[in-house]
Amino acid sequence: MKQRKKMLVIDGYNVLRSGSRYRHLRDAEDFTHETLNKVRESLINDAIAYMGRDYTRAYVVFDSADNLESEGSDEAIGGVHVVFSGAGRSADTVIEKLAHDARESGWEVMVVTSDATVQDTVFGLGVDRMSAEGFGREADMLDEESRQERGPALKRKATVADRVDADTLAKLKALRERG
Repeated sequence: MKQRKKMLVIDGYNVLRSGSRYRHLRDAEDFTHETLNKVRESLINDAIAYMGRDYTRAYVVFDSADNLESEGSDEAIGGVHVVFSGAGRSADTVIEKLAHDARESGWEVMVVTSDATVQDTVFGLGVDRMSAEGFGREADMLDEESRQERGPALKRKATVADRVDADTLAKLKALRERG
């Protein structure tokens, strides 16, 4: 039996802005470049988990159109292609091209975005769509399934070293080494 070719394409920044799953990360008071990387990493991890369901290929596309130095990049992380659009080229354009080319090659395609224009465009290509919020709910369910499969976590017994501050530990270690 021939395996179906299925592709997942995620509108990265749209999902991060629109989905409540990522709200706690993006609304941090000290939003820095490091925070942005953590938020993107969280989305990429969700894409990896979701892809494992039954997708052959997955893309997370981030918009770098306003970054004049962006040449556009595609890096595979955990089997997911992480794409930053090139300068002057929007993520929407990249997503629409990926969806179009995949459909032309016989792939089933799911695009995750809450951008109505992108949804309408890809729907016209015969592509399925999912909202950012819908993807967040799916990712939450995958997390819960994973927790249930692992079973209850065994608690590690706390030792004295776990309860004593670092300065006291250092002094105790020095005493032990002298004696």
